[in-house]
Parts: sequence; C-alpha cells; structure tokens
Amino acid sequence: QVQLVESGGGLVQAGDSLRLSCAASGRTFSRYAMGWFRQAPGKEREFVAGINWSGGNTYYADSVKGRFTISRDNAKNTVYLQMNSLKPEDTAVYYCLSNRNAWSSSIDETGYWGQGTQVTVSS
Repeated sequence: QVQLVESGGGLVQAGDSLRLSCAASGRTFSRYAMGWFRQAPGKEREFVAGINWSGGNTYYADSVKGRFTISRDNAKNTVYLQMNSLKPEDTAVYYCLSNRNAWSSSIDETGYWGQGTQVTVSS
C-alpha cells in the first residue's frame, strides 16, 4: 500500500521560506515521478512542481518558477519542495503526488496522494 505523508507546512510571513517534505512508503520510491500540487480555498487544485524518477528533470508552474525548488532523495524515499520568497497567494493546502506508473517523466494525477499540509502566508 502506497503511503505519502507531507510535513513542513505552517504560518509564515511574506518573503519567508518553508521546506515541505513528503515521505513515501509501500513501493520502490526511486521508480516514480513525484509532484506537488496545491489547493487554495474556493479554487481548484493546481500543479506546482514535478520531478521525474531520477531527479534529472524538473517542472514548475509559472507562478512559482524561480522561487520554488523541487528535489528528491531516493535513499530517504522523500521528495522536497523548497519555497522561497513566499507570497500571500501561495497560501493553500499542499499535496504530494506519486505517479501510478513507474519510469514516467510526466506527472500523472491518477496516482497516489498524500493528505496535505497547510501553508499560510500572511502579508
């Protein structure tokens, strides 16, 4: 059974940084692309960042390019999202996704999801 557990969320001020973590278990982590999504109140869930199985390719939403960095540590079965220069519009619940199929570079929303971690950025 695949399990994803996010952590690292919190309440910060605009301009601050946070690092989110997503610890995976239940299968061979290093075979699967991972992604971060977010959902703000009253809005649809949106893609934030993705990383392929090896970590060699990363993808970002335009709204976070240059501020957020996704990375993975396959030895620790963990994917990270370093968020710098946070803005109030980054406030959302952040979700971790693990692709359903191995060896893919694209992010597949039909995969496995974590429970989410709240990020709140005050102005």
